[in-house]
Amino acid sequence: MRFPLALCLGLLAMAAASPSPLQRRVVREVLDYVNGRSSTQLLFKEQAVEGAVEREDPSGTFVQLRVSLVQTSCKKRTQQRQNCRTLENRRKPTCLACYKFDNSSVPKVLDKYQNCGPSHQLAVKEFKHRDEAECRAGRPHVPTRPPPPPA
Repeated sequence: MRFPLALCLGLLAMAAASPSPLQRRVVREVLDYVNGRSSTQLLFKEQAVEGAVEREDPSGTFVQLRVSLVQTSCKKRTQQRQNCRTLENRRKPTCLACYKFDNSSVPKVLDKYQNCGPSHQLAVKEFKHRDEAECRAGRPHVPTRPPPPPA
């Protein structure tokens, strides 16, 4: 009798820990951002997602999470992006991402904030506190598009 109960509790815990579709979308966007901007020739992939917060309000859904990335052996120019072996002792950036989505059936990004940096730098703690304050204040400073020219 204990085994089925333990199995059910384990499955419930896994279901509760699984990321929402919007959280998975934010992780994909962070990876696209890092892999598109990084000066390295190798791809990064998700290592861990921590501190996921998702809040709904009348204006939309706010998602905040911290993504730890790891460098892989796959080159950016190759078509193969699955089964990439992770490279130890390489760059492992950590990214804080805050996204605001509208309430439509296919949620549109209203605003976003992304900041990625080396996870080993001492300054990361300072940036972490500043970034989290920016996210909580809802003042992302990475615009989704440039402001229009003055009229």
